[in-house]
Order: sequence, then C-alpha cells, then structure tokens
Amino acid sequence: MNKRLQQFLETENLTQAEFAERVGFTRGNISHILSGRNRPGYEFFENLSRNYPSLSLDWLLTGRGRMYKPANGEINTIDNQLQSIVNQKEISKIIVFFSDGSFSEFSALQ
Repeated sequence: MNKRLQQFLETENLTQAEFAERVGFTRGNISHILSGRNRPGYEFFENLSRNYPSLSLDWLLTGRGRMYKPANGEINTIDNQLQSIVNQKEISKIIVFFSDGSFSEFSALQ
C-alpha cells in the first residue's frame, strides 16, 4: 500500500509535507507510513477520503482497479452506451476482462 500511496503523491505532485498538512497528520506519521514502518488507521483513511474524494481506496488498499474513481460523466456515458445496445439487441453473453488478464463469462438464461 505504501508504494501506491507514494505513486498517488507523485501523480498529484505533492510533497510529503503538503500531503501531511492536507490530511491532518504530521510529516513524521506520513514518512513512517510511506516507509512501511507504520500502518495507517481508520482516521487516516477517513481524512484521505474526505480530502481526495476521487481517489479509489480500493486501489490504494488492494491495487485493484484504477487510482481514481470514474467521474459521474464517465459512468453516465457507459450507462448510456449499454442502454442503447440493450434497447437494440438481446444480450446472450457478457464477458468481463480484468487487469490481470483473467476474465469471467456470463451467459443469458434461456
């Protein structure tokens, strides 16, 4: 998790000091989290979520998905595309591809 947090700081172009101030922790606390010496607690994630609402905590904690949550406009666009397809044709199978190269296949009930 600490490597992903460091990646987030680099992406946001934040120093440890700027980040610490923004999430309400000391520079030392942040340094210890980034080095892997300490594990962050609930308050850290609560402050992080409040100050960076677009950051995906799932990505930060597990590495799954993308660093940022999709914007509402992106979700609406995908929903609209899917709805237009569904309105035109009958779905027989859905295949979901994952970032690790695996996939799951779902067939429509007959």
